[in-house]
Amino acid sequence: MPSPLIEQMIETYDYPVVAEDTLEAFLSANEECVLFFTEDPERFPESNDVAMILPELVKEYEHRFAAAVVGQKSQRQLQSRFGFNEWPSLVFFRDGQYLGAISRVQNWTDYIVGINAILQSQPQEAPGFGIPVVSA
Repeated sequence: MPSPLIEQMIETYDYPVVAEDTLEAFLSANEECVLFFTEDPERFPESNDVAMILPELVKEYEHRFAAAVVGQKSQRQLQSRFGFNEWPSLVFFRDGQYLGAISRVQNWTDYIVGINAILQSQPQEAPGFGIPVVSA
């Protein structure tokens, strides 16, 4: 369940909440975007900090990228698809393709340096999690 602070961020900034079945529509509707993975804010209270930081990052980049919050029921499934292993995480995309992720709370300069590098990069295969298959 999202925290009251995350709910307030969603309402104040009109950020959509995406799920597995609505993710592709959100990605295709936005040239550049970021997904906010909060997990359970009680277990990962830094998610509340990122809820305060994300709107400031969107503003800093002059709304260059659209932001959405990943719904609670889709957090783990989509996390395995995009391969980050720490919460909270911001996962960036361009033209529906994975660019990179920033996890945990960072200081402002580290966010700017990290996001600049991500936005200047070329789309890549999302790291994902998986077990290598070896034929016998």
